[in-house]
Amino acid sequence: MPRDVPVGNGNLFVSFDASYQIRELCFPHVGQENHVQGAVCRFGVWCDGLFSWLGPGWDIRLNYEPETLVTHVDCRHKVLEVELECADAVDFYENVYVRRVTVTNLAPRARDIRLFFSHDFNLYGTKVGDTAFYDPETRSIIHYKARRYLLITCADPVRSGVEEFTCGSKEVRGLEGTWRDAEDGRLEGHPIAQGTVDSTIGVPLRLDARGQAVVHYWIAAGRAYQEVRRLNQTVLGKTPDELLTRTRNFWRVWVNKEEFNFEGIPENMVWLFKRSQLVLRTQIDNAGAVLAANDSDIINVSRDTYAYCWPRDGALAAYALVKAGHGGIARRFFDFCARIIHQNGYFLHKYNPDRSLASSWHPWVEDQATRLPIQEDETALVVWAFWRHFQKFRDIEFVAQHYRPMIMKAAEFLARHVDEATGLPLPSYDLWEERWGVHTWTVAAVIAGLRAAARFAAAFGEWSFHSRYERIADRMRQALIERLWSPPDGRFARGATPSPDGYRLDTTVDASLCGLVLFGALNPRDPKVRATLAAVREQLAVKTPVGGIARYAGDTWHRVVPDTVRVPGNPWFITSLWMMRCEVIQARTIAEVEASLRWMHWVLKWCPPSGVLAEQLHPETGQSMGVAPLSWSHAEVISAMMEYIEKRSCLLEETGRILHIHQRGRYADRYMAPHCWEADDGTGRPDAPPADVPPSPGKGS
Repeated sequence: MPRDVPVGNGNLFVSFDASYQIRELCFPHVGQENHVQGAVCRFGVWCDGLFSWLGPGWDIRLNYEPETLVTHVDCRHKVLEVELECADAVDFYENVYVRRVTVTNLAPRARDIRLFFSHDFNLYGTKVGDTAFYDPETRSIIHYKARRYLLITCADPVRSGVEEFTCGSKEVRGLEGTWRDAEDGRLEGHPIAQGTVDSTIGVPLRLDARGQAVVHYWIAAGRAYQEVRRLNQTVLGKTPDELLTRTRNFWRVWVNKEEFNFEGIPENMVWLFKRSQLVLRTQIDNAGAVLAANDSDIINVSRDTYAYCWPRDGALAAYALVKAGHGGIARRFFDFCARIIHQNGYFLHKYNPDRSLASSWHPWVEDQATRLPIQEDETALVVWAFWRHFQKFRDIEFVAQHYRPMIMKAAEFLARHVDEATGLPLPSYDLWEERWGVHTWTVAAVIAGLRAAARFAAAFGEWSFHSRYERIADRMRQALIERLWSPPDGRFARGATPSPDGYRLDTTVDASLCGLVLFGALNPRDPKVRATLAAVREQLAVKTPVGGIARYAGDTWHRVVPDTVRVPGNPWFITSLWMMRCEVIQARTIAEVEASLRWMHWVLKWCPPSGVLAEQLHPETGQSMGVAPLSWSHAEVISAMMEYIEKRSCLLEETGRILHIHQRGRYADRYMAPHCWEADDGTGRPDAPPADVPPSPGKGS
């Protein structure tokens, strides 16, 4: 079940399922460790002898307050005649999760209503050796194991601290957990349990007819009892509402710190652009790791999670953040990369937030031959994104500390990991982590990485390195054109596998062919590139009312429709947004760049009210599928919107210039923008405008 409305501060992360149950709680890193790990922390209501945990029977609407990482959740139960209006946040500074619950008695009579909060924690992600106990000093329930402590407490209108509670065992001797104890409206008050444990607290309220009351509930996370005790005192001293207010204000400033020209852009697109920045930030650890996703339900499919940092995903997210002006977060990612890069200059499959090597299915040996288990695009794209960062922020002192130990180390690997006979990169795994070979996406990424390294070398005055990297990139570009073009298909192949007589092409249509344009490997208006993108657009279109673009023809990941002609694969947000980005890059007129917005309209049509984007959609219903939120989905929203804003601004500027020239009788208005063509033609030099377009006015004009 995809997650929704995640909240966090880069150390403490909390997210919910559609039933507003806490399903992920990570500390001290985002994604590591997950102290819920597939379990459920329930929230329930008792009144008039009836009990209901939030879920079936409730009308639950999950959303955020505008431009914040503070939730706005409405829950109503017709039978119980109870309404809950909730706000959740993790304080931007302290490692405290806070919930504010406004309880409304919808009945025309006074009633006793009780709230129950159940905690099924598995500290360090395991079910062995936990303790839960009532602490009379802090009047709270504390779960602890080794160096992990979670303090849980509450406050109602007249008192603070836990008064109704129980601690117990779960999943042993037929015991389901203390949440069952709550269903009669009373808790037994067991003060401690050890082993595989859970706990539940209750908050009794007396409400007048149509009356309201406010309850606060919070969880403090720390490494020792003294730490969570101090955090609890902080909440009591400042009040939970003050923490919510300051966190609300912090995120509104954070997401609006840059000024962009949104004139003429639909408001819902601006909303999703800002929401994507905020959601992406929840998936980024303060130590720099960009987590692909924090949704532990995927364990039921693969017995593993997405709670890792893939350098590729991180690089693409860093690029998006750089575009949006969040240089500080991007710098943390590059610091992270500098600490995990292999001594030989490459990045392995994926990493944990604490910088340790994560799980992998890529073998080091195949057919009795040693194989380097990498996806080379991951190394190349880190260098490429780092150059984009330097282009925008010019933080030379930051770059200097990483120039030799990371940038040049990676560049040297890219330069030598080349087939000397062809000039193409040596085989590695593709971006989808499924195939071994030489892949067009990877070739495009390596060309971009080498050109970025060349520019870094030039910036530091190392011209011999600059020339060498450019020379290797030029040869690789030519090899790409000669060896990965499929004449019978009239388009580029997805990839190739080395064989005794050359390369055997894989001509499966794959959305990753967009990398030819996204990374500037080839001229975006080259007829071969246009033909390739046309094939992607036409052959990967999902031919249902949902629409969108599949990953590749015959994709089986989460497949639900067997008809591969109508549904080549489930539609993904990232692939559909790649089409928008390619169209923006190719655009030469205002009309062309505006036409690209149809892809963002498609995203808005299928995203939930909260704006939290999943990996993919059900091709028949449009329901979110796969993990959610997927960081990559939100990064693509940010990149697409920023590239659209920049291209539109440049086109408008150039249109005005050409109109001015036309008014002077020197040039006819063609609504062209020769100086907006940022995409390289693959040589690393700006694409030249047509000969009849006059030069931009400037020095000497």
